[in-house]
Amino acid sequence: MTGKALRLGTRRSKLAMAQSGQVADAVSQVTGRPVELVPITTYGDTSREHLSQIGGTGVFVAALRDALVRGEVDFAVHSLKDLPTAPHDELVLAAVPEREDPRDVLIGRDALKLTDLPRGARIGTGAARRVAQLNAYAVARGLEFETVPIRGNVDTRIGYVTSGELDAVVLAAAGLNRVGRSDEVTDFLSVDTVLPAPGQGALAVECSVRDTELTAALAELDDPFTRAAVTAERSLLAALEAGCTAPVGALADLPPVLGFARDRGDPQTDGSIVKEMRLRGVVGTTDGTTLVQLSTTGPVPETHEAAMALGRELATGMLAQGAAGLMGERAL
Repeated sequence: MTGKALRLGTRRSKLAMAQSGQVADAVSQVTGRPVELVPITTYGDTSREHLSQIGGTGVFVAALRDALVRGEVDFAVHSLKDLPTAPHDELVLAAVPEREDPRDVLIGRDALKLTDLPRGARIGTGAARRVAQLNAYAVARGLEFETVPIRGNVDTRIGYVTSGELDAVVLAAAGLNRVGRSDEVTDFLSVDTVLPAPGQGALAVECSVRDTELTAALAELDDPFTRAAVTAERSLLAALEAGCTAPVGALADLPPVLGFARDRGDPQTDGSIVKEMRLRGVVGTTDGTTLVQLSTTGPVPETHEAAMALGRELATGMLAQGAAGLMGERAL
């Protein structure tokens, strides 16, 4: 596949440009064609309202998708957690590259960890999901945190801490890794404390469903385990009928077995290959007083349908425990 430069649609932020640049390099290697970044401003980038007020689902991807449909770009890169769960009739999710660290992290003043934060500490975050779980953590330990809604790029958010306005901010590890600022992390939050957003740490590479040649080329970037994991997580989100601003956390990963550290099918001491996936989900009220948390474990899904079924199964259990009544609690 050779020819003129491919046009990659991306948001304009430093993080978006960095992650799109990484994908561009990989696509160029696969196709033998140069790739040029086409920065596009989305509604989510220009609006200063909180995401819960502007209906966060799709606000960071709609403009990119429109450019794809109009043929102004050949493919686009999104943070997968920003992508609506419903498929797009004219676009195909051609690749989900290998996932970055899905965890949330804390950047605290004076190198503070979550366990070190004083009573009344002010923690900045833009996600109701984080607010619900951080407050649940505080309630369980008799602590008092004040969560402060913030928006803005990585520099802006970290600036709230360096200026002394906030005691800490919570960000995604993946974003900090991609912009080379992971050395500023003061605490990696265990997923047992704060479960990440569905699809967090993963990228989505979309192109026109009609461009079969490019679709096939982009598929070379696809990581089957990452795709299975995020498909299960997003299926859970869809079955809960929740958008990306709802206080829902989900993570599909490989559970530890007898303390054996595993990475997508490592052999155990008896030579057998571990092929199980654990899917965890959480929904909570933002005051932290109520959480519904469930998990299920099964074979690593080998088909899209199997991954979707795993997510729906867990969602059914969460709804039976009252999850639907908690998802209206979206205000920060």
